[in-house]
Amino acid sequence: MALTGTLKDFGIAEILQLIGQQAKSGTLHVENRDEKIHVIMADGCVVEAAHEGRKKKQRLGALLVRAGLLAEEDLEKALEMQSRTLRRLGDVLIEMRLLGVEDLKEVMALQTTETIYGLFTWKSGTYEFEPGEVEWDSFTVTPLRAESVLMEGFRRLDEWPIVRRKITSLAATLARTDKALSEGELGPGERKILDLAVPGRTVEAIVDLSRLGEFETCKLLVTLVNTGLLEVVPPPRRSAAASVGEYAKSWRDRLKRGLAGAVATFALAAVLAGLAFLASERAFPAEAGGASPLQDRALERFLSRYQLSRLDAALAVFRLEHGQYPERLSLLVEAGLVDAKDLRYPFSEEYYYRRKPEGSFVLLPPLP
Repeated sequence: MALTGTLKDFGIAEILQLIGQQAKSGTLHVENRDEKIHVIMADGCVVEAAHEGRKKKQRLGALLVRAGLLAEEDLEKALEMQSRTLRRLGDVLIEMRLLGVEDLKEVMALQTTETIYGLFTWKSGTYEFEPGEVEWDSFTVTPLRAESVLMEGFRRLDEWPIVRRKITSLAATLARTDKALSEGELGPGERKILDLAVPGRTVEAIVDLSRLGEFETCKLLVTLVNTGLLEVVPPPRRSAAASVGEYAKSWRDRLKRGLAGAVATFALAAVLAGLAFLASERAFPAEAGGASPLQDRALERFLSRYQLSRLDAALAVFRLEHGQYPERLSLLVEAGLVDAKDLRYPFSEEYYYRRKPEGSFVLLPPLP
């Protein structure tokens, strides 16, 4: 299977979905003007994603040091040993007993996920899939199913703008408030981040020490800010107003890009489903005068599943801005959150929507 082209024609989501559905192995090379990333796929699953010529800050050793798992001097010893033996750094660290296997697996997984989800924000570039057998270490790597990567990537696209409205800069710090913390009020993740949010520590440092990734860490920080336990302190060289203004201008565009990517994904799914239909027709032809085993309406409902999640996200943003859900879906278009075509894709009629008196809503595909 030869796959090559530009990201303007097919986004990273569509490419990963196709490779995942075909359960192919090989290397996906994605490149733009400044970066080149190699995504290693095994049986349709992501097992590694790495920058070519990765900057020092992005390398495994640097991540381990910033996460507080490895001292600088120990890293230097391990790198010296690696240069003599030409073995992988992770293997050297374990052999020298400078790092545990579980910690290595955790940081390597974080390195891969942060790289792969970063691709979802790329607007342009080229891609090429080079099929073939790949080598990967099942001892330290947990494969990521392409479907899971897609869902998580779209979730981040939807939620990042909301998170960025609170956490406007990685250089910001957090201050504790006087609010008392009741027993059982926080989950394990929130408590971990609260403990890391010491005075003077930047958001970027909290991200490194948490080993949860930038998105998850910032999302937990937003929760703590919303509950009144923390306050964001903007960096001294940049005002909070300037940062908020910048993100306020771009968050709608980011949401639209996520919606556009989803629509393209659905279109690709339609092609694949159509091919499967043709194959089934040849293998099991319908009897003369009988109904086809796959009806158009069923295909539409299959494609609408992810579109519904996109509309759910737009409704959540509308409620955040206006304090309540809209009376009708067309208000999402007027607010610039979606396009008019998003209210009906892939149907000819609009989705059924009703706001309930208690404040929730009902959103369903149109009736047949």
